[in-house]
Formats: sequence, structure tokens, C-alpha cells
Amino acid sequence: MQPAAPYPTRTTPHFQVRDVDFAYPDGQPVFRGLNLAAHAGEFLVLLGPSGCGKTTLLNLLAGFMQPDRGHVCLASAAVQPENPALGYVFQSPQLFPWLNALDNVRFGLRMAGHHDAAEQRERALHYLALVGLADAAGRLPHQLSGGMQQRVALARTLALEPTVLLMDEPFAALDAITRMKLNEETLRLWSLLKQTVIFITHDIDEAVFLADRVVVLAPAPGGIRSELNIDLPRQRSQATRRLAQFAEYRNTLTECIAGLQPAACSAP
Repeated sequence: MQPAAPYPTRTTPHFQVRDVDFAYPDGQPVFRGLNLAAHAGEFLVLLGPSGCGKTTLLNLLAGFMQPDRGHVCLASAAVQPENPALGYVFQSPQLFPWLNALDNVRFGLRMAGHHDAAEQRERALHYLALVGLADAAGRLPHQLSGGMQQRVALARTLALEPTVLLMDEPFAALDAITRMKLNEETLRLWSLLKQTVIFITHDIDEAVFLADRVVVLAPAPGGIRSELNIDLPRQRSQATRRLAQFAEYRNTLTECIAGLQPAACSAP
């Protein structure tokens, strides 16, 4: 099963954030004059401390929030809520406890009115198999581990076949071993499906492992502190984490987060 629509080329700006100002209702500013572009097929990671506006930026990209000034565009059109090209993976799986894994994946398809019940089931089973859960289709959420629940949530989003995945710290609550496995699984799916991914994390190792490019956000309203291209070989594995270059990228980003000048964040 292939995505419903062809993907743009890698040089096409999929997302553009242009001169965006945003403040909370109490007047607290989050962004002032923010500019950011994500290219088609890119794995872009947003990294920064709590309070820097990572989730707010993701919500602006999703159309859940609107900027006070400036523009957020997807393929040159203003982003609208519930755009079918966008898929959102939340910090927690948010599964319905009374539905089994198959019906949790089917739920989004049903709400979107995609296909009849038989086709929904076929597509849901396809994406459960894609995330390694073909044998868990009949299990309820409480019968699944945390990592398996997050895979079901990912399959539910992938079943809608978006061209862009917005992922808000989806593995933050998992143990380190499970998290590393799901990092590899995410890259496998990204390589297969060719989607644009914008991924939020607090974890520097996770950022380096996943990203084509890491954008470091400063505490609000500081906006983008620096950007760092990650030139590590694909496919990545646990051996990637032992590379000297991986350690150099990690150290560079650690210094950035610790408060060094933006110029310090350049490729090693």
C-alpha cells in the first residue's frame, strides 16, 4: 500500500514559517519574527529546554493555533486545522481503552470517512504490520506495553497516509531501551514512506540519531538559537551512537543548550 498522493521533491519547502509573532492570551510572548523552513522528505528535529515553545511551534504548524502576525504555510498554502496532509503523534498514545489495537487504528479512518469497513480493516492491518504489531490487532490497550501502545498510535496516524508527520516527544515517557528501539523503528518507517517529519525532543542523543537537521530553540521569546546539519550515514543503528562524529554532534548541541553563543553551534 502506497501513500495516496505523490511527494514533492526534497528541495521543495514543505513548511514555511515566515515572520511569525505569537503570544499567549496573557500577553506572554513566545515567538517574535520567527522564520523556519522544512523541506519535503526532511527529518527535522526541534530541540530545546522546557518553555522554549517547541510544542507551541508544532501546534502552529498543525493549524491548532494561529500566529498573531506572519504566515505558516504548507506547500505555499496557509495551514488549516485538520489538513489531511498532516499527521500528529502526541506525547501519550491517547488510545481508546475499550477498543482493540485494530479498531484504534481504524478510528481515524472512520472519522475521516475513508473507505468502507472492509477497506478500513485492510488498511489498519497493513499499518499495524508495518509497525510490527500484526499479532496484536485483537489486544486492548491495557494488554500492550507502553512502547506497543505508542506504535498503535503511530499506526493510527500513518493509516491516514499524511505527507507530513508532526511528532511531539512521542517516546519521552518510555524507558531508554524501548526508546532506542522506537528511534530505529521511526527511521525505518520514514525511509520507507518518504514523509516529511518534524520531531520534538528534549533528548540530545535522540535528536542526533534521528535528524537530518536539528533546530535549537532558545527560551521564549528567543526563537531559533542555531541550526545544525547532521551528516551521519543512513541507515542508522546502535553502532551510529558509537561513532566519534556522533559524539562531536552531541557535544556541540550540549554546549548550545548550555547557553553558548549561537555561533558555537556549527558542524564539527
